[in-house]
Amino acid sequence: MTGARVGLTVTHRRYVPYGHAHYAGNLVDGAYVLGLFGDVATEVCIRADGDEGLFASYSEVQFRSPVRAGDVLEVVATVTRVGTRSRTVDFVARVVCRGRPERGGSAAEVLVEPVVAVTATGTVVVPAAA
Repeated sequence: MTGARVGLTVTHRRYVPYGHAHYAGNLVDGAYVLGLFGDVATEVCIRADGDEGLFASYSEVQFRSPVRAGDVLEVVATVTRVGTRSRTVDFVARVVCRGRPERGGSAAEVLVEPVVAVTATGTVVVPAAA
């Protein structure tokens, strides 16, 4: 499918490996999620415009809840505005599963209610249509 349109939504899921923990409590830095936003934005551009596009900027980023190693994140990007070459995209990263090391080395659970970890709004740019 090509043809940028408002409402186009792409979802990725990713397990957060323990090798990405940088802080006490197996916390992962915010840049990890921003990288995931870049990945899902790339798929948005491919689907909408047949090109990987380039991330131009964030106008807002909110770190709402910690991300930990052992989490499974659901990362969603939704196109909210389409310009000639730019697209405004809203992002949300939710924790949908969480490791529970206090119950055992490999224990984990699916969360009944996903936890919103990070939200953002960004702009991507694609080449002019041929």
